[in-house]
Amino acid sequence: MYSIEKELEKRILVLDGAMGTMLQQYKFTEEDFRGEQYKDFDMPLQGNNDVLSITQPWAIKEVHRKYFEAGADIIETNTFSSTTIGMADYNLEDAVYELNYQSAKIAKEVAIEFTKKQPEKPRFVAGSIGPTNKTASMSPNVNDPGYREVTFEDLRKVYKQQIQALVDGGVDLLLVETVFDTLNAKAALFAIEEVKEERDINIPTMLSGTITDASGRTLSGQTAEAFLISVSHIPLLTVGFNCALGANLLQPHLEAIASKTDFAISAHPNAGLPNAFGEYDETPEQMADQIEEYLKRNLINIIGGCCGTTPEHIAAIAALANKYKPRKIITAINA
Repeated sequence: MYSIEKELEKRILVLDGAMGTMLQQYKFTEEDFRGEQYKDFDMPLQGNNDVLSITQPWAIKEVHRKYFEAGADIIETNTFSSTTIGMADYNLEDAVYELNYQSAKIAKEVAIEFTKKQPEKPRFVAGSIGPTNKTASMSPNVNDPGYREVTFEDLRKVYKQQIQALVDGGVDLLLVETVFDTLNAKAALFAIEEVKEERDINIPTMLSGTITDASGRTLSGQTAEAFLISVSHIPLLTVGFNCALGANLLQPHLEAIASKTDFAISAHPNAGLPNAFGEYDETPEQMADQIEEYLKRNLINIIGGCCGTTPEHIAAIAALANKYKPRKIITAINA
């Protein structure tokens, strides 16, 4: 049995890149998104990338393979929006268990395939748990600041459903990512601890926040250090940041937490900032040059890519990661 904790002691692990960026290249039509399973469905499904795990699983497998071939150690399941809250826009709340289960199963099959080929480099699957499109900390109505569109309890329930399906599908760890509201994240973390206790399992958890602008804060108002402090009571494998910023802009926030925690540190930044068309222009070489600063400063244990990144970006990052030692973890792994 491979242990991600043991692998983290040996080397910097590489996370995959963007799923959405890769799926755009297939130019799937509404008919493709529906597949046979949803041929007569009463709502448009185009743009719902998570449903492709059911209707076009071959494409999801192909993307996973490309990232492993590029040097990734960890791939994320195609489940960023696979909660009843995330699927409500498509009337697919009833499909949530299957979406998560199938996505996990697909990813695990590919991971096993690559681990068999290279047993000295085991591959892992992280169950991707996104933030949902609602916030528990703030009101969406400027005229009613006390109003909340979603509660902690609502979130705990939907996250628990997602987590159970991901675990059933065979994920090796859980990744609560793109956290813009720490209260949402705490609901997910609470649900994870519930599932761990009920099933008597000890599945590792990664947590990744997102700094939304130049103020250096999350959307719910926390600095990087405040974010770290507010989640440090949970037994995490890693804490870190992803999305919103390119690698160079993310660095100060990683520096702010790296010296203040015994958790491993993860980062998966965007390929720079989006241009006027919402596209990401940063080349693999440009991104790798910026990430090398993380490695020189001994800031991270897991590195990957978010929006705009491709297998080429991950290959450049993986080549660099091989040359550096991981940041030392004292308590989290060796205690």
